[in-house]
Amino acid sequence: MVNTPNLPQPAAFKNLRRMFWLRNVMAAVLALAGWAAFGIYGDQLPVAAVAGAVILMLALNAGTWWRLGYANRVGDLELLTQLLLDMAILTGLFYATGGYTNPFVWMYLLPLTVAAVALPWRHTWFVAGLAVACYSALMFWYQPLPMMQMDMSGAGMEDMHMTHMHHESGFSVHLLGMWAGFVVSAGVIAFFVERMGRTLREYDHLIAEARENALESERMLALGSLATGAAHELGTPLATMAVLSKELSEEYADHPELVQSLALFRSQVDRCKDILSSLAASAGQARTEDGHGMALDGFLEQLIERWRDTHPAIRFDCSLHGVSPAPAIMTDRTLGQALVNLLDNAADASPEHIQLHGEWDRTELRLEIRDNGSGLTPEIAQQAGTPFFTTKEERGMGLGLYLARVILGRFGGTVTLENHPQGGAVTRIHLPLSGLILGDHT
Repeated sequence: MVNTPNLPQPAAFKNLRRMFWLRNVMAAVLALAGWAAFGIYGDQLPVAAVAGAVILMLALNAGTWWRLGYANRVGDLELLTQLLLDMAILTGLFYATGGYTNPFVWMYLLPLTVAAVALPWRHTWFVAGLAVACYSALMFWYQPLPMMQMDMSGAGMEDMHMTHMHHESGFSVHLLGMWAGFVVSAGVIAFFVERMGRTLREYDHLIAEARENALESERMLALGSLATGAAHELGTPLATMAVLSKELSEEYADHPELVQSLALFRSQVDRCKDILSSLAASAGQARTEDGHGMALDGFLEQLIERWRDTHPAIRFDCSLHGVSPAPAIMTDRTLGQALVNLLDNAADASPEHIQLHGEWDRTELRLEIRDNGSGLTPEIAQQAGTPFFTTKEERGMGLGLYLARVILGRFGGTVTLENHPQGGAVTRIHLPLSGLILGDHT
């Protein structure tokens, strides 16, 4: 169960590509507006400021286009940085072209809208606050645009003065209303659009998770079918081996060493038969070994004792402690199989010595299995837990860790592997007990 802090890579790249095209549109609009304004104001328009803003946007887009050609992950910080660069370019342009009187000052809302849809709420509110701050600052610090002279012919001086005052007053109220509308719009976008974007991202995450769960179920169904066929086919040869081992033990009773080896062989055959006989219960036809469950510490001790019996040559240090009395849980067979698989993996990596440390409280169980093997390479760490991946050249099927992860995942548990600072690897198991507590099922 791996968590990722950023958006999935395809979604982030799509957002960056949308920003690229949006910036092209903004540059085109500014260029067209500058051309139209130059026709009205002529030399009085700061053409250098308009051309500089367009060139900077196109240069930023050239870098974005180059960035889209690489398959590296695009994170939230990169998207935020590009939006802040857009706002810096717009602020410089508006300062030189009338400040808050510029009719295109609404373009501050475009980066804010992108942030609300594509970025977490903290980044969205940061962009919203910065947009309002820039707009507010432009009310006091800016280079005014030249205004077209009104035709006042035929009017007296007093009428012209009153008309001018009325015009200036109305224009000031209009600009103040534009600022208030911008502040309200910024707040609405930051609050509602950001929540809509968050909902869409959560919905996409749920869809991806459901798709992954469906694929996981298909794999498990295929493995279940294979296990059923294998159990049916293995029954006959196992029975044959059990009969032959018994006959050989009687025939060579005067060879103690051979009899001892045959006894070990017979015990392994019996173990295989026990495993096959429990497949039906392990598949979910029976959730418990008895009708009453058992205490968690008793379940672990019983499981560990059985594992010790099958690995007598391995030095096994075990430490278990937790609240007393331990919570009573349903003794799910598959859960025991998952823990045995993880112990077997540790024993295969370190045949001389492994350690198990476990602790629990009323809500969760935590286990750490440490081996003294060669540890995990980056390649192994990346692929560990995937079906049919194994480092055991002769007898590994690559299913033990995968099945343990799936089984523990059914109960909300997780399995993580990492290298131990003192050598070897450590397997950490975290298992919530909410799905196993006996009282929750009765």
